[in-house]
Amino acid sequence: MVSVPRLVIAAPASGSGKTTVATGLMAAFAERGLDVSPHKVGPDYIDPGYHALAVSSSPARSGRAPRPGRNLDAFLCGPERIAPLFLHGAAGCDLAVVEGVMGLYDGAAGQGELASTAHVAKLLRAPVVLVVDASSQSRSVAALVHGFASWDPEVRVAGVILNKVGSDRHEELLREALDGSGVPVFGALRRVRAVRAPSRHLGLVPVAERRAEAVESVAALAERVREGCDLEGLLALARSAPPLPDRPWDPERETASARGGAGPGDGAEPGPRPGGGAGPGPGGARPVVALAGGAAFTFSYAEQAELLTAAGAEVVPFDPLREERLPPGTAGLVIGGGFPEVYAPELSANGPLRAEVAGLAAAGAPIAAECAGLLYLARSLDGEPMCGVLPAEARMSERLTLGYREAVAVGDSPLAAAGTRVRGHEFHRTAVEPGAGPEPAWGLVRPERRAEGFVRGGVHASYLHVHWAAVPEAAVRFVGRCASPLSGSGGGGR
Repeated sequence: MVSVPRLVIAAPASGSGKTTVATGLMAAFAERGLDVSPHKVGPDYIDPGYHALAVSSSPARSGRAPRPGRNLDAFLCGPERIAPLFLHGAAGCDLAVVEGVMGLYDGAAGQGELASTAHVAKLLRAPVVLVVDASSQSRSVAALVHGFASWDPEVRVAGVILNKVGSDRHEELLREALDGSGVPVFGALRRVRAVRAPSRHLGLVPVAERRAEAVESVAALAERVREGCDLEGLLALARSAPPLPDRPWDPERETASARGGAGPGDGAEPGPRPGGGAGPGPGGARPVVALAGGAAFTFSYAEQAELLTAAGAEVVPFDPLREERLPPGTAGLVIGGGFPEVYAPELSANGPLRAEVAGLAAAGAPIAAECAGLLYLARSLDGEPMCGVLPAEARMSERLTLGYREAVAVGDSPLAAAGTRVRGHEFHRTAVEPGAGPEPAWGLVRPERRAEGFVRGGVHASYLHVHWAAVPEAAVRFVGRCASPLSGSGGGGR
């Protein structure tokens, strides 16, 4: 049994102020010296960046690596992995704060409670604090809170924070209405001019693109929450959460199991690596996997790098906007999501790096590209030359593509054996022509059936975002391909 003080911050609907309150709480508690573990329900990549920034000020993390924001998505990872992933991310913390997604009971379309905030709260046995936009109501707030608190008896709605309160009198009316509800009020935030957090076509601008401004925004949120919320009461509520019986997720154990062996300490040696390669590269060196980052490629789940490391790789981040060479000895390349469309001219201007990426692909080295990575590997993006690895053209689109997907690997690739089933999500406002190559990366089976993406030599490129915690064999297979003599000779000579 593992005890972790924890809160889930939810709301009746999107736009109520969950991110404001959750991020502000994380920062306010971190400023008080607590080691705060930040989490986000759902697949969103952007909010976790603000969460990580919010907790980075804690003196408790002095001299230690900062805690990343982590996602808890029951659709992508399966309900059975939610508590283990949470315990892994929250290990050693004083408090875990989980920001919900959409409205409390909104989940994967047509699949009941699956992947909703309520679902995750139940899996974590965590108290829920409901953030209510009170701007256009007074006594009715009690009916709203009562409905959410009584809808599912297994969801413990244990408190309310009132947002967008107009005046002292308005707050008084709201508190009076809730007095008999049995759900305590832990705070009231006044209706003030919003803290500056610019948005664009896919939501908030990521922290990596506006770090100095983001630091100021998070500090302002912390001040608002500190002045308007009962932090001691919320901490006591978090500490009332019961111990969890689950075993923390462990990337070493997951990769060992994916190889067909036992986890660390289980008394068995791992078996061969799927996809080629039975261990580290020549001389016992760990193969270098370059991981694209920087302002153009901000979308990745922390567990991906942890799994690659556990599978035997040396993961080396690099910034395609700033660096003209791949890391020395690169044997494999991972390019996640982000906003290359915003930086297309700058990415195109970095001709030396584009040439190295193309050379790495031509040498047969494994390259895994999701969404933004797919665009970067295309011939062009909005008319700007890209890496030219894929016979495709990419452009911005007026249509937003968004939603969960179920897919199957059409053929063997550096990430998956033919027939491997995965769950993923799409989130983009771009288009690629053609949308799939002669050897597609995936065959989508739900909610629609179509071919998606490209497998070309060692390249696996697709719009589909997959959480590797659900498919640890992808990391083992990818690193095995890196360590194989069949992979490329590497790049990044300096």
